Amino acid sequence: MLLEKIEALLKEVNGLTASNAEEIEQLRLKYLSKKGEINALMADFRNVAADQKKAVGIKINELKQAAFDKINTLREQTATAETQNDDIDLTRTAYPIQMGTRHPLTIVRNEIIDIFSRMGFVLADGPEVEDDLHVFTKMNFAADHPARDMQDTFFVEQSELNDVTKNILLRSHTSSVQARVMENMHTEDGKLTAPIRVICPGRVYRNEAITARAHCFFHQIEGLYIDKNVSFTDLKQVLLTFARELFGPDTKIRLRPSYFPFTEPSAEMDISCHICGGVGCGFCKHTGWVEILGCGMVDPNVLELCGIDSKEYSGYAFGLGVERITNLKYQVSDLRMFSENDIRFLREFESAN
Repeated sequence: MLLEKIEALLKEVNGLTASNAEEIEQLRLKYLSKKGEINALMADFRNVAADQKKAVGIKINELKQAAFDKINTLREQTATAETQNDDIDLTRTAYPIQMGTRHPLTIVRNEIIDIFSRMGFVLADGPEVEDDLHVFTKMNFAADHPARDMQDTFFVEQSELNDVTKNILLRSHTSSVQARVMENMHTEDGKLTAPIRVICPGRVYRNEAITARAHCFFHQIEGLYIDKNVSFTDLKQVLLTFARELFGPDTKIRLRPSYFPFTEPSAEMDISCHICGGVGCGFCKHTGWVEILGCGMVDPNVLELCGIDSKEYSGYAFGLGVERITNLKYQVSDLRMFSENDIRFLREFESAN
């Protein structure tokens, strides 16, 4: 009878469970305390026949050791679970935290940078708070050019250094980065230390009314390549490759004569409308073409103003608006959507990441 009782208790002990320290302590008291069930077996042990005492004693010891081991195991499991729960922030909202996504402008900007990087262009950066010298003068802007007027440019202050007055402003284009790159990559006699092949992404500012088609700040990516014997053909091939990488292999381009102070000759580039395939639709105003950027050969005056010998070197430059390209890719009709942080609008680009 006693052996059967021991076996039943052993089976019971092996099946014990507990979820906290309080429950474990109750189990310890029930089985291992002085008034516990295992200690109570000793009263019956006195009545066991002498020839069976050894076998029964061994079984009682096995039961006692099993109870010790089981309770210690439950303590370790509970301690581990409590340690893991320490990392839970109990003040956090009960709703699941949704993963964020990249902004559509960032998606397109990164794609453009990747395309030009594969063609050998490297990134260049410069300050957003600039001076008149790098934004306008070294880019061949005339002293009375309208872009210098307060209606187009955010002027910050005027500073004087060595009796020279310097206008400080928010850059109105990333061409100022090109000027700084050209300044730092030539020797005193106008020789390039290495061919210049850079792209300059960044935010720019213009004093314009905020509407669905314009904003007081936006993003540009400009490119510059200067070396010996650079031609307009080189420019055209780079832009054709870029357009087909970004909008598809069937994309066509056309270059229309234009004017920019820092390039000569200058052109604006259109691509065949990727929505209607060039047939004509409301998006391209039924022309089959959509303008995406301005470009041209770097004006020799710009090279000389930046210290580069224009008789030995030539180059091309181009500039495009990231918002404009994003509009073309995703047909966003209102520029203000890009800066209003409407979560419903941003969620539309989750699959583009």
